[in-house]
Amino acid sequence: MTPPHTLPVPLEKSYRLINHGPTVLVASAHGGRRNVMAAAWNMPLDFAPPKVAVVIDKATYSRGLIEASGEFVLAVPTRAAAAQALATGSRSGRDEDKFAALGIEAYSADKVGAPLPGGCIAWLECRVIPEPHIQQTYDLFLGEVVAARADARLFRDGHWHFDEAGTRSIHYIAGGNFFATGDAFTVE
Repeated sequence: MTPPHTLPVPLEKSYRLINHGPTVLVASAHGGRRNVMAAAWNMPLDFAPPKVAVVIDKATYSRGLIEASGEFVLAVPTRAAAAQALATGSRSGRDEDKFAALGIEAYSADKVGAPLPGGCIAWLECRVIPEPHIQQTYDLFLGEVVAARADARLFRDGHWHFDEAGTRSIHYIAGGNFFATGDAFTVE
């Protein structure tokens, strides 16, 4: 089952789901285990095929799951889910299933084995592009986006249309502090 109120996003527009720099949740799964963690350092890299970059520290449980499976999901949480996002980055999945412990619903992905975390407004399903040197040296993972989905109420015609404050994406500053995405405007 996919998250409610969503639509597939054409891969050539998928970079727009994270181009505005939001904090993301990184979901992973392997060998019957799953995990979710927060990551503030992520970005789109390319258009065709679409690629992303995300920093995943060696000490995280997610790192082992991603290295073993070769897949991950980047999901964009909202202001309403900020407390859950902070908790996913503050607890380890080695001893608990953070989805269950934090009450985060998990949906089925279309192309990868990692789950799509609920409480989010966009999801990028990614396959790892093996780059052992940058993974080991910089904890930087590159992924090819193989499927993308967004909340149809907020992402239409290839653009975000944020309305209520609770549905806006969040950006981590430090020390438990975030800000929410502001109003969009056009320069002509």
